[in-house]
Amino acid sequence: MTGETTVRTAVRIHGRSAQREAVRALLDGLRARSGHLVVTGEPGLGRTALLQWAADSFRAGPVLRLGPGEDRGAPTTAGELLTTLQKAAGEAPLLVCVDDAHLWDAPARSALSHAAERLHTAGRVALLLSVAGHRAVDPEFARLPVVRLDPLAPSHADALLDEVTDGSTDPAVREHLLAEAEGNPALLLALVRRLTPAELRGLRPLPRPTADAGTLAAVAGSALTCLSGDACDLLLTVAAAVRAADGPDVDTRLVLDALRHLDPASAPTANLLPDVLAGAGDRLRFHSPLLCRAVHATAAPDRRRAAHRALADVLEADGQPLPALLHRSWSLSGPAPVARLADRLAAVAADGTTPASHGLRGTAYARAAELTADAPVRAERYTAAAEQALLAGRPDRARPLLAAARDCAAPAVVRGRAERVRGLAELRDGPVGDAHQSLLLAASLLAEDAPAEAASAALAAADAAWAAGDLSSCLATLSLGPAPVPRDAAGMLGPAAPDAATGADGLPGAVDLAGAVDGAGPGGVPVPTDPPGPRHAADPRQVVAPRHANAPGHATAPGHATVPGYAAPGYAAVPSAVLAGGRTGGATPRTDAGARGGPGGTRVCGAVPDPVRDHRVGMRALLEGRLDRAAPSLGQVVERARTDDRPETLLRAASAALLLGNVDAARRAGARALAATRQSGSEALVPQALEYLAYAELRAGRHPQARAHAEEGLRTALRAGQRNTAAHHQAVLALAASIEDEPAAVARHVTAALATARRHGLAQAATLAEWAAARADLGRGRPQDAADRLGLLVLPGPGRGHFAVWRLAVPCFVEAAALAGRPEDTHEVLTDFAGWAAFGADPQAAAQLARCHALLAPPDRADDLYRRALARHDEAGGDFERARTALLYGKWLRRRRRPREARGRLGTALAGFDRCGAGVWAAQARAELRALGAAPQDGGAGTLTGLTPQQLRIARHVAEGATNREVALTLAVSTRTVDYHLRKVFAVLGVRSRLELARMVEHADRTRGDRRAGDRM
Repeated sequence: MTGETTVRTAVRIHGRSAQREAVRALLDGLRARSGHLVVTGEPGLGRTALLQWAADSFRAGPVLRLGPGEDRGAPTTAGELLTTLQKAAGEAPLLVCVDDAHLWDAPARSALSHAAERLHTAGRVALLLSVAGHRAVDPEFARLPVVRLDPLAPSHADALLDEVTDGSTDPAVREHLLAEAEGNPALLLALVRRLTPAELRGLRPLPRPTADAGTLAAVAGSALTCLSGDACDLLLTVAAAVRAADGPDVDTRLVLDALRHLDPASAPTANLLPDVLAGAGDRLRFHSPLLCRAVHATAAPDRRRAAHRALADVLEADGQPLPALLHRSWSLSGPAPVARLADRLAAVAADGTTPASHGLRGTAYARAAELTADAPVRAERYTAAAEQALLAGRPDRARPLLAAARDCAAPAVVRGRAERVRGLAELRDGPVGDAHQSLLLAASLLAEDAPAEAASAALAAADAAWAAGDLSSCLATLSLGPAPVPRDAAGMLGPAAPDAATGADGLPGAVDLAGAVDGAGPGGVPVPTDPPGPRHAADPRQVVAPRHANAPGHATAPGHATVPGYAAPGYAAVPSAVLAGGRTGGATPRTDAGARGGPGGTRVCGAVPDPVRDHRVGMRALLEGRLDRAAPSLGQVVERARTDDRPETLLRAASAALLLGNVDAARRAGARALAATRQSGSEALVPQALEYLAYAELRAGRHPQARAHAEEGLRTALRAGQRNTAAHHQAVLALAASIEDEPAAVARHVTAALATARRHGLAQAATLAEWAAARADLGRGRPQDAADRLGLLVLPGPGRGHFAVWRLAVPCFVEAAALAGRPEDTHEVLTDFAGWAAFGADPQAAAQLARCHALLAPPDRADDLYRRALARHDEAGGDFERARTALLYGKWLRRRRRPREARGRLGTALAGFDRCGAGVWAAQARAELRALGAAPQDGGAGTLTGLTPQQLRIARHVAEGATNREVALTLAVSTRTVDYHLRKVFAVLGVRSRLELARMVEHADRTRGDRRAGDRM
């Protein structure tokens, strides 16, 4: 059809930060040298747009565009090309853009390649090429540096859609378009052009398929050209096989056998492949996913059906029923419902004994739904498909399936399951406030027919409230069961009028849960020690009656306490239990012809296992401070996991163990959960397992291990489309980097975590990230900056951090405020922290409290308090916290002119920091030792070794941007002393400005880092 929508031209490039940085570096380098760069990517990803952006950004000289063919001025030899470039450049830098260089003939490509290697002879020239990514890079360009364009991230594709439609797209249509485009910007724009304004706004149904043959062919362009009929058959068969595969590649033998079924007289081989295909071992794949879809869509219908029929025959003979049935269904000649085939597809997808991935089961359920005429059964199958897509780590695919389910009339229980899946998808990759409401609605819809599933949805809703920092809603959700949904005479979901049983919006069961606790009011929130544990409390005893009013929005009932730490009630991390209804990890819904909701293939959920109830009871008891009830319930959750290998059970056990303060048990359960999720193919659970492991390692003080788990968790979370989980991993990485000598890494991870946290309402991740940034400031000797950041997190007010996290930062805040000369800011929060330490649950808290008092005490009391803090550290263990106290004590002793004692304390601190990898804090200890005249093993390098210890300390602070007054305040000396030493520094190093000094210090630090890296190899 012809669309009526006029698509606005995008005015900027969305995403592509890494690629633009590479191009910018090429252009910036023209000040001193020539350079070249190749941009590649599949059709539609924006190679031409990036070259245009480079041309528009270049202001230093002329821009020359070269194209293929004599009429477009493409020289045939390298010498001719270099002469052309030299004339075009003159005395100024020159940018040469060559779009689609792969279209040049072989001699011209060879000339271009040789010229790229000799650009320096033509002056200052930047050569920017683009080549197609749907085929192997031409050998002429293989030696040149390459930057690849990947599909847009969901957030960037979403922003592009908003820009070209003014944000007027219906939410369900938006989800469908983003899923269809798969991150390809040109395809996304083509899909928008195809739709009418009414279709974009959801007022009329979308055409099916939305990405039709014409749209895909237009985006693919000339890349679809086939050289022969045999090549076209091979491409079509590969493209058809990919539709029922677990990944982008397929078995070569399957393809060749199917080709023989298509033409028994042929003898196909994989020796000479079309350039759009790649072969690796016994697997075949398209270089470009877009071309794979285009080949399938543009093939003649009878030939396409024949390819699927041939694949079905081969797979049936090989004993692979699920992909065989899928191909059989695609070989049908029309879209009419076929009940028998639909039931078979759903039945096999539901059979846990059939080996298949979650993604393939989801495809089967979706196809079964398309072939189903009965609306309630169709809705249930679409919902089951969405569940499997979510487990496969593809929330982008789950959302359109949920929209399809919503279009079908269905009983409340089916709608409840769909709403639950939607809420879980939002919990990982969307505003957590929306997730909370969706999950509450799901619990209400499920209450009458599936009470166990309703309880699971309610627990997940509490998790969403926790992530948002909404304590009262979290507590209320754990307290109240969902209300049943009003039904009409047919038993279908009916409208509910707002009354005492419903909220103001008419949603049943979602009424007043946020304020359902009698007498809700302000309350305090105790927290575990620093460094943090996971999103859970470290110990079931870590609950204390409130002493002070918390920030607005963080209220709890009088007499209720809150559980500290990083974990929510413990269910978002184990969504497979919600999705699978208590089935074995990786299993799929059972088949039961008599099950509620329709004939064969309908989803039947067993009872939710006891750990769900125990976890809810234990968590509720912790929030209320009823430790006698919390410990047994959570202990049962941990104990059951000893003999259970299901991923959801193990993840729940890791959560409970962290609540109990049993870090070793949490690490064991988390490691087993990670192995189980990988074995079962539950891609959605891997990031959660790694998150729990990372937090457990942090809680145990194993920062390198925590960082390794968080780095892998970040990669898997982004791959699975879980931006919220990725934000938590970014926060862990920021916390780990904040004790290391990596300020750039801290800033990078903090920025990334906050970008998602602020957009999706992740109060917990935002608090952790801000705390990491402040701790990095403190470690690098910037107490003023640290106190400013931490004050926003810990002091009373609307900006106070997450209720279960902000007390973690109190010791850091007291230290920063004391060093910045602002001790009066600490009194209120220190009183609150003293109440927490007196409770005795956290072994580090007493030592941290004594350290805080020592920082604020007069000289006649500080000595004893520091000694007391060190004694408490000896009892509690933990290298990092003890080393911090020893460092502060050593500094205090040095300033009291007690060098011998100071040297001992500082040496102990240095050893502790080195042991736990706290590089930035170790640098402080070394600097203090040098100021005493000691000579610790130094990480310094180059000319900085000619400075005295005091000069080196001042040089580093100035290089970091501190003013002389700030340096004087940090080092407890006069401004005149700083001025004197800084003049000496300039004289010794031969620099004339602070900028030159900063560059020299940066170079010395880089040299030191390179040497350390070499030592580790």
